[in-house]
Amino acid sequence: MPEQSPKADEPARRLRVTLTQWHATRDVAANLHKALELVREAGQDKSDLILLPENGLMIGTNDEMRAAALTLDSPEIDELRSSANKVSATVILGGFKRRAEDGSVHNTALVIGPGGEIIGGYDKIHLFDATIGGQKFQASRVEVAGTEPVIAVIKRVNVAVTICYDVRFPELYRTLARAGAEVFLVPAAFTFKTGEAHWEVLLRARAIENTTYVLGSATIRGRTGDDAFETWGHALAVDPWGRVLADLGTTEFAHKTLELDLALLDEVRRNLPVLRGTRPQAYSTEPRVLDAEATKDKSSSHGAMK
Repeated sequence: MPEQSPKADEPARRLRVTLTQWHATRDVAANLHKALELVREAGQDKSDLILLPENGLMIGTNDEMRAAALTLDSPEIDELRSSANKVSATVILGGFKRRAEDGSVHNTALVIGPGGEIIGGYDKIHLFDATIGGQKFQASRVEVAGTEPVIAVIKRVNVAVTICYDVRFPELYRTLARAGAEVFLVPAAFTFKTGEAHWEVLLRARAIENTTYVLGSATIRGRTGDDAFETWGHALAVDPWGRVLADLGTTEFAHKTLELDLALLDEVRRNLPVLRGTRPQAYSTEPRVLDAEATKDKSSSHGAMK
């Protein structure tokens, strides 16, 4: 099970990670420049894993984002691969509109290895179809939903890759935790309205209930009011006890590198073994319904209880 402690003779596991945050616009070239600069700065921090936010390369309308979808061999992806190679770190482009060979578009978190190679990717499972503050978001008009959870192994640490709206679906995170995930990545372009109310609460909840680290890089709204939609910012890091380790606030261009100590995770899981205590078979049983308004059964004071 995931809670098993490392052997005494194993070296300590630590992972240096970098949160990033910037104001993304419709200008792909300008957004890419910000991404590359933050990767360079994170490289100076000797980061092992650099997390870029969802839609960091382009935030626009549905039609604009679909039209701007990139293929894996696009120049923008090539530049990100080169930057990962230069800093010898894993770079995760935390959600971009990827045009597949068959023409379909996916919201993909791309995992680029420290040598610049494409390791693989995660296609966002839960698409953001919602109405927030009177504005409709219809992601399913732009992209095709993914069907497969993903865990990347980085420096002997199991890192689960998710995207933004996924965080509202705890079933996904419990599945990942039971499969061995120790860090959840939640790169996001959370709307301002939902972010203000829910962002920190959701990330801390996923950390607490699964005793994992959670990292959420983020986009942030600009000050001119011409964004296609306003995003919340507050890129966040949370530890397995639910404590906030970093919050980038409302800064329009920022990063923060911190070291995750997996010994803390092992300790929390050893003392609070919630993953070992889960009972999936019981949860799959159809709930028994008790009718509190039913006529009392005079023959028994215990109802259906034995």
